[in-house]
Amino acid sequence: MRYYDKLIFELSREGRQGWSLPENRWEERPDELPEGLKRKNSPGLPQVSEPDVVRHYVNLSDMNFGVDTGFYPLGSCTMKYNPKINEEIASIPGFACLHPLQPAETVQGAMEIYTGLAGCLCSLTGMSAFTLNPFAGAHGELTGLMIMRQYHISRGDMKRTKVIVPDSAHGTNPASAAVCGLQVVEVKSTPEGLIDMEDLKPLLDDTVAGIMMTNPNTLGLFEREIKEIASSVHAAGGLLYYDGANMNALLGKVRPGDMGFDIMHLNLHKTFSTPHGGGGPGAGPVGVAAHIAGLLPSPVVRKAEDSDMYEMAENPDGPGRISGFAGNFGVLVKAYVYILTLGKENVKNVGPYSVLAANYVKESLKDMYRLPVNSLCKHEFVFDGLDMDNAGTDESAGCTTLDVAKRLLDYGFHAPTIYFPLLFHQSIMIEPTETESKETLDAFIQAMRAIAREAATQPDLLKSAPHNTPVRRPDETLAATRPVLSWHPGL
Repeated sequence: MRYYDKLIFELSREGRQGWSLPENRWEERPDELPEGLKRKNSPGLPQVSEPDVVRHYVNLSDMNFGVDTGFYPLGSCTMKYNPKINEEIASIPGFACLHPLQPAETVQGAMEIYTGLAGCLCSLTGMSAFTLNPFAGAHGELTGLMIMRQYHISRGDMKRTKVIVPDSAHGTNPASAAVCGLQVVEVKSTPEGLIDMEDLKPLLDDTVAGIMMTNPNTLGLFEREIKEIASSVHAAGGLLYYDGANMNALLGKVRPGDMGFDIMHLNLHKTFSTPHGGGGPGAGPVGVAAHIAGLLPSPVVRKAEDSDMYEMAENPDGPGRISGFAGNFGVLVKAYVYILTLGKENVKNVGPYSVLAANYVKESLKDMYRLPVNSLCKHEFVFDGLDMDNAGTDESAGCTTLDVAKRLLDYGFHAPTIYFPLLFHQSIMIEPTETESKETLDAFIQAMRAIAREAATQPDLLKSAPHNTPVRRPDETLAATRPVLSWHPGL
């Protein structure tokens, strides 16, 4: 272990410090804590010099992997590079220092950005109106489902309490429906990985509130029968909800509103430029079709009736407030800058370039990794583990998807999504995104092919990987059941 790989407490030496405070020039200070609130014992903080502290945290940051340090092919998450100008503009003090309780007349510029971004999202998705208030994709799903319920309740249709969810759906779909008090009904996929219309039609009765879909779905496949699905659901009195997690594949090319979707959410932190992961920050704006536009949650940002000023108004017809204020404003600024920077002439290239990158990687690897659905994909695709026959051995080598993912870390790449979707036993879900160069994709392809060869000739190399990372392979059972989340002297 290198000296600066040690924990900060291990670097501590009695009497060493990197700070000094001026002596108290007054015998008594009115702002001193009362005796009853003071500590009786030392907090046990490490005693280290300033260089030790700085080097410790810089070295910790060097151990992190992110989209700024390498290729991040995390399927279904769209971990693409985010231009730094977006971060810079969102950090302008006039934006970063806003307070949510400021009077409306002092934040007119912020509300103009809010309405401008909402207008852009309407144009890109085919929706009629957007709320930017939800804080994340799952929060947007919950908001959209609340709007769906509000729609049926407003029409006196109280028995529509079921939501149809494909068996390939993101896990948040059934979770959001359950949190919203709706019953989840699963619809099966065909062997081609698409919604089975024959399984769907018997589910469409007068208790169905709607269907939640991702198109392209989590296998990266476009639901070719979307028009028939939409007409069937609408004929039964239900609504179509679009999970926007995969919108990166369609951006500038196809609009959910044109497919027949009534409600949708977008992940601004995936499709529209905010680095995400680790719990935030995020934003999950929700868009609705014209016949539901009056059901958006409060507050609604709009022009005042008697002036050109913007105001934040309550909407008595909506589901109420779903967030304290009007969303994560810094994330909204980044998304707006991203869209304006690309412009109409370039935003239409995001989807096609994503599709091109995904198909290039898929076709370059499908001879060594098992491809359960061999067809044109969109922005992502799914392998079902190694194709051991083509790799030169059989399944007895025992290398799993987890082994492949761990070994990939030694080659300097983040692992793809693994074991999702649940349709396949050894799923490897890869999304290259449109921001990666051909050279980066070629290096990733070479690494994946090398790993497949290692699985055939040196399987133990995969099973004991990673070998070059700061943290080796942990005991995943212990990590889940007995996590050690903090360090204490004596551990």
